[in-house]
Amino acid sequence: MTITLGPRARSAGYKLAAFDRIGSTNAEAMVRAREGERGPMWFVTTEQTAGRGRRQRAWIAPRGNLASSILEVIDVTPAVAATLGFAAGLSLDAAVRAVSIEAALRAGGGDPFKFGLKWPNDVLAGGKKLTGILLEAEAVPAGLAVVVGIGTNVVAAPEGTPTPATSLHALGIQIGAEELFRALSDAWVEFRGIWDKGRGFAEIRTRWLERAAGLGEKVAINTGNATIEGIFDTIDEAGCLIVRTPEGKRVPVAAGEVYFGSAASMRAS
Repeated sequence: MTITLGPRARSAGYKLAAFDRIGSTNAEAMVRAREGERGPMWFVTTEQTAGRGRRQRAWIAPRGNLASSILEVIDVTPAVAATLGFAAGLSLDAAVRAVSIEAALRAGGGDPFKFGLKWPNDVLAGGKKLTGILLEAEAVPAGLAVVVGIGTNVVAAPEGTPTPATSLHALGIQIGAEELFRALSDAWVEFRGIWDKGRGFAEIRTRWLERAAGLGEKVAINTGNATIEGIFDTIDEAGCLIVRTPEGKRVPVAAGEVYFGSAASMRAS
């Protein structure tokens, strides 16, 4: 099956560079930005050999998984650009829900799988990591080149990750990476439009919180320098996770590894 844009993305004028195999879609997108590409343009493959996730972890997409990156040069600050990750999470959540419903209908019915958004930008299925998102930005002559890398475990999931991982096929959702990408590219048009260079982040924040995993539950966040414990209260207007500590303080966290429930208790012990 060929990688193609969804109909909404085509109508909105998005461009596409599809690869049979590539080292990193994020790296390719940033190279193109340095060469003058302004986007919006998708870089997509079903086999990635040298991708990166958060905290410089390897993100390898074996044949059949989806590695995709969207590039756009935008006139915004890096802090505002960072909030685009939440729109990406909503886009991917909408896409995997759409394809799971289609797969359930093709299989003769059944309840579609439930997904949730884990701060800052993962999609979970049954508490396991299904997708990861990495946002990178770099100043170029035309503005800020923003690349949002979105990786989804379609046919296989890595082992030994900090959060246990799963794949769509392991969940019984028998769809291809190409079908998922069409749904993702169309969902991106919607949520990128709502985000609107950060002007619509209040609406993005509201929708994200409606889909948030662990909201109101015990949480432990390893920031690298310390572990912050408490209750996942909300995210603020900048996208920081707000932890309500046992002392009643509301502590904003900009980055870190998040653990919920029993996992939070073990990490904090």
